[in-house]
Amino acid sequence: MYLKLEKIINGGQALGTLDDGRKALVWNGLPGEEVEFEVTKKKSKFVEGIVTHVIGSGVERITPNEPDSYLSTSPWQMMTFEAEQHYKSQLIRESLELHHVDWTELIDVYSDGVEYGYRNKLEFSWFGDTDAISGVDTLDIAFFRRGSKGKITVEGSELAHPNINTLAREIRNLLRTKPITARNLKTLLIRCDQKGNCVWQLYIKDKIDQLITDDEATAFPAQGGEIIYSTHKSPASVITERLASFGDIVLTDTILDTPFRYATEGFFQVNIPVYEQALRDMRQWIGHDTVLDLYSGVGTIGLTIGGDNVTLVELNEHAVREMRQNITTLDKDATAILAASEQALDYITPDKTIIVDPPRAGLHADVVAKLLETTPPRIIYLSCNPVTQARDVASLLETYTITHLKGYNFFPRTPHIESLIVLDKIR
Repeated sequence: MYLKLEKIINGGQALGTLDDGRKALVWNGLPGEEVEFEVTKKKSKFVEGIVTHVIGSGVERITPNEPDSYLSTSPWQMMTFEAEQHYKSQLIRESLELHHVDWTELIDVYSDGVEYGYRNKLEFSWFGDTDAISGVDTLDIAFFRRGSKGKITVEGSELAHPNINTLAREIRNLLRTKPITARNLKTLLIRCDQKGNCVWQLYIKDKIDQLITDDEATAFPAQGGEIIYSTHKSPASVITERLASFGDIVLTDTILDTPFRYATEGFFQVNIPVYEQALRDMRQWIGHDTVLDLYSGVGTIGLTIGGDNVTLVELNEHAVREMRQNITTLDKDATAILAASEQALDYITPDKTIIVDPPRAGLHADVVAKLLETTPPRIIYLSCNPVTQARDVASLLETYTITHLKGYNFFPRTPHIESLIVLDKIR
């Protein structure tokens, strides 16, 4: 199908209008381009697809580093980095306009200029086939093809730390010698610290004894790893039972000179250098305040910039376990609360500075209501979804005003954006 592309939208696709008036949301396209695209999904009011041919391209288009697989992991590899920065700033502004939040100043998106090799975590799928000549089953690491249920085999990802790719290939090579197929396997998750020390988790669908021996695991370029049975009842890599553990499976990293422990499967920032800049910017709005850190993970915000007295609230029990260990190690005046933020509303009081870093869904409505009821003097809101952030901020503007706004490119070559908004109570 033919299409003239108009703009980039939240989510990362380019938007155009078909002859029948329906909208088309397509990957691999840029504003101003005339393209042909393959439809991957049809709805009554719109279609989705992937550009297969560009009839007229502009100066923003470049050759992607990974032409075969970039759409799976980093679909903005096909634009210049300057264009990426521009569109991310534009998308933050459009999110604010969508919810009628007025901000006329320039929206800066911070980047440290590192476009590749920044990810400290990557999850691979598996793909297997039967060789037509030998009849032997193949086994490869893979990613899902965007817009389909198919997979594309890879040797790694240019977004990842090189040690992650090396370790993934070595684990794959070993498993090729084992009596298993891709049907027995679910995913391979690998994380590394800033020094390149890796920990792996192999999620399998079938319990297989001695799949990897101690000696074989020791030979991997990793500080530790686990084999985990993950029930077939969930397509996600959930931990049903830990079958085997090798070496040291807890990672340690330093954020703003503060050491943190975190589990491989737990939440931890993927791009630490850019995250540290966001923390430096947030710190100037805190001082020696009493702080409440909601959606706190293992405590990387509250325990680095949270002032002299901080309460941290987190739902994930594994993160809270590591957070409590971090508090003890750091000898911090801090309290860890295991609870959903909407179930810890009593901690939101008028005397605290509130830090929130919620998931993509944004703040729970009860949290917003409690903030409006108690009116703390300042709310520092870091978000991975500018649309839901703008929705929440719009609700808070009856009592607050925006003091500071800045974007961060935590995930270069992808559409994902991080946005910081500081809200001060209207006096």
